[in-house]
Amino acid sequence: MDLKKEQPKIYILSGKARSGKDTVAKVIKTVCEENNLKYINLQYSSHIKEYARRISDWDGSDETKPRTLLQQLGTEVIRQQIDEMFFVKRMISDIKVYSNFFDVITISDARYKEEIELPKEHFKDVISISVIRPIGESSLTEQQQQHLSEKALDGYDKHDYVINNNKELSDLETKTREIIESTLLLKEVKTGNYRERKSE
Repeated sequence: MDLKKEQPKIYILSGKARSGKDTVAKVIKTVCEENNLKYINLQYSSHIKEYARRISDWDGSDETKPRTLLQQLGTEVIRQQIDEMFFVKRMISDIKVYSNFFDVITISDARYKEEIELPKEHFKDVISISVIRPIGESSLTEQQQQHLSEKALDGYDKHDYVINNNKELSDLETKTREIIESTLLLKEVKTGNYRERKSE
């Protein structure tokens, strides 16, 4: 297997639960496949989920996800009692490994500003995308919605791009494709369906 000589393009996706982050990651994966680019998606929560599977009887499925336990493990236990940079440090190490094998890396679950800013300090080609969905009925409890992991990026204004996921799925796919085509494939896009924070 040949090793990559150049750093990959890294997209960091952030947003509240059910905002559309995973869908955006899937669209990026599709674009990569269409252009013969090797792609992998990483998650800050992957280590938390492994802990949760071992601690509880969770089978790992989204349908039975113990969100409160995951929030407590990630924030109250690990970030507050062990190391605030625990997950960022692990992610940076993971990226260094995967960079040898993949052209494009997405991180689909940034929840804190350091999860956006630290990778940018360590790697040269990192783009942050915020996915916003209009307030509506949430699958989270009120307590879960008020957890720090859901609110830490409220008011954060240093994203490179902001996608408003306020229409149909096809619209979200179009907005995502436009960003990826302009940043990864270096194509000119005809419409401004997304918002580029850097130009404001």
